[in-house]
Amino acid sequence: MEDTCYYHNPRCSKSREALALLAARGVQPHLVAYLEQPPDTGELRALLALLDLPARALLRTGEPEYAALGLDDAALDEDALIAAMAAHPRLIERPIFVRRGRAVIGRPPERVLDLLD
Repeated sequence: MEDTCYYHNPRCSKSREALALLAARGVQPHLVAYLEQPPDTGELRALLALLDLPARALLRTGEPEYAALGLDDAALDEDALIAAMAAHPRLIERPIFVRRGRAVIGRPPERVLDLLD
């Protein structure tokens, strides 16, 4: 994972909006098109550590895969949820901005500005 990177879905308006906010401030992160190049389980664990969140907090519960895979089951552990996100990257909340050892989910888009000095 690069020092400044942005997990981006170009079809998502919030992802585009947050990226535009960064660009307006001269920040050009390494773009990770996570739907085309899904993060593996190790990368997801690293992202969750930077975000200081449990895996469930990174899940998009409105995606069809969420229901189809039964991910609402509270008995599922971190390993199972992370494996589901690695196999089905549409489940990963977006965008995620990583900078200098910290990360935020860009919802609302202005949250990405929290990592700028």
